[in-house]
Amino acid sequence: MDLRIFTEPQQGASYDTLLTVAKATEDLGFDAFFRSDHYLAMGSTDGLPGPTDAWITLAGLARETSRIRLGTLMTAGTFRLPGVLAIQVAQVDQMSGGRIELGLGAGWFEEEHRAYGIPFPKEKFARLEEQLAIVTGLWSTPAGETFSHEGAHYRLTDSPALPKPAQGRVPVLIGGHGATRTPRLAARYADEFNIPFASVEDTERQFGRVRAAAEAHGRRPDDLVYSNALVVCVGRNESEVARRAAAIGREVDELRTNGLAGSPAEVVDKIGRYAAVGSSRIYLQVLDLSDLDHLELISAQVQSQLG
Repeated sequence: MDLRIFTEPQQGASYDTLLTVAKATEDLGFDAFFRSDHYLAMGSTDGLPGPTDAWITLAGLARETSRIRLGTLMTAGTFRLPGVLAIQVAQVDQMSGGRIELGLGAGWFEEEHRAYGIPFPKEKFARLEEQLAIVTGLWSTPAGETFSHEGAHYRLTDSPALPKPAQGRVPVLIGGHGATRTPRLAARYADEFNIPFASVEDTERQFGRVRAAAEAHGRRPDDLVYSNALVVCVGRNESEVARRAAAIGREVDELRTNGLAGSPAEVVDKIGRYAAVGSSRIYLQVLDLSDLDHLELISAQVQSQLG
């Protein structure tokens, strides 16, 4: 079971804070550091000092880390033109020595689009499908050849399809709860399918849909990685769990139900239940980025028990 640290910087985090957490992620033996791609805080927080751009952040971290994988859950397809995104991700992959992964979604938070003057198209899923075709098509076009795309939303003509990522293929993550179109899209384009903030039962159901879609598309279902994203709140005792829950504005019982909360033993047991339905990777949503002791505890008493 891979454990990855997943942050939500729009809730309030500077680049220096993210760098500190990324370095701790690397030093403590976690597999990867991921971040959301949002420009507006959610809920009652003020989000100070303000948003940081996901791919600018990852470019900086690419040069200041050496081992961990780096990526997004999820880059909003509404934020960037697909050709530009392909260039950005390939460049950051080169800067990292081949450690980048791209989570790409349709985009959903209309308020942040209004706040920063970003168009919010009515039909987003069809755009996402074209974006995936373009990004992966640009990367897979052999050097010296050109790539063209004629779609309903995007047109590319004789692109040199450069630059290329350092990796042979940047892993693409697709995720969500949709019962039909999302599994079909994952079967066609994804290296990893991620379901965020879902119960064990809902996870099993959605993984089954993706596996069936992959088989229908002519892929081996086991060729995909299956993963979860879950909020984490671990403590050595009940008072520590309660303190950490209060720090992120959540209730302990709710976190136990909807996330990974409680003692290290409780969390290991619940991760095992996700593993039993096919999950091999957990993105731990860490919301208090000042609490590095939390990461140390998870590393020492949760990760160490998962092999």
